[in-house]
Amino acid sequence: MKALSVFLCLSFLLVACSSPQPSEQVIYGKTMGTTYTVKFVDPQDNNIVLPALKAEIDDALIQVNALMSTYDPNSELSLLNKAPANTPFPISEQTTLVLNEAIRLNKLSSGTLDVTVGPLVNLWGFGPDKRPETIPSREQLMAVREFVGIDKFTLENDVVTKQHKSVYIDLSTIAKGYGVDVVADILETNDIDNYLVEIGGEMRVAGQKKNGASWRVAVEKPISTQREAQKIFSIGNNAIATSGDYRIYFEYDGKRYSHLIDPNTGYPITHNLVSVTVVHPSSMTADGLATALNVMGPEKAKVLAERNNLSVFMVLKEGEEFVEYSSPSFEALIQNQQ
Repeated sequence: MKALSVFLCLSFLLVACSSPQPSEQVIYGKTMGTTYTVKFVDPQDNNIVLPALKAEIDDALIQVNALMSTYDPNSELSLLNKAPANTPFPISEQTTLVLNEAIRLNKLSSGTLDVTVGPLVNLWGFGPDKRPETIPSREQLMAVREFVGIDKFTLENDVVTKQHKSVYIDLSTIAKGYGVDVVADILETNDIDNYLVEIGGEMRVAGQKKNGASWRVAVEKPISTQREAQKIFSIGNNAIATSGDYRIYFEYDGKRYSHLIDPNTGYPITHNLVSVTVVHPSSMTADGLATALNVMGPEKAKVLAERNNLSVFMVLKEGEEFVEYSSPSFEALIQNQQ
């Protein structure tokens, strides 16, 4: 009997050792004028067919692009932007969801996140047109601001009505984040619980890596001439987005002009906040908040973050030094992941 017991134990150990081990799979692709990366831990009993999963992801992202791209002249958003004033324009459920979030974040940020700011961005030379030879005049800015603002259109159920024919809605500040959420939802629908999804720098993670360690993310040091990590940490099952003005700008008469335009003034930002990182369960929300807080400036951003319990990490430029700020919620999040 003892010999039989030993044999059974050895047999159990052999079976346990030979059971399928999880593997880490990677999917790459292109979308929204940038690239995407999906990494996930694939338990051998999950029967994931990689080409089929990639096709599902690509189809979903193609659909998002077909709805919200401003570069595709036939996208739903482009057709809305071409629509005349005071004409009800029905939009899809997905675009309605994203536009509603843009409106909510606009109110939360006191108008700082504004998806109609595109004409001002173009006027300052950061759109698809060439940079102007001179700085826009006050008269030019006032003329463009006539059709910039969330109040220049209405959204009722799934119908948009523009108050001015030149109202131009650009969802690029949150559309990439929404795309990340769409891909994450696909993974979870396929019973994939351990993953990393990244589109053009916007990222969402869940679970753990193959070796059981947490996914770790890096915030880039805001230096335009090199790529170096400012901070590396784990964020749990959350999304992360960073907004900075240190790479896209131009100089005119010795003055630096950021690509981030404050819709409340019509002018580029001039404060010393150079990078804002937001951690949030929704990549779409993190994406929009990072931009809004960066435009607001450090003091207003701190107040908004602390008042709304937002997980925010900021980098400020003081002289030749970089100074970090972490909101209480961000500090608690990082502590919980250690």
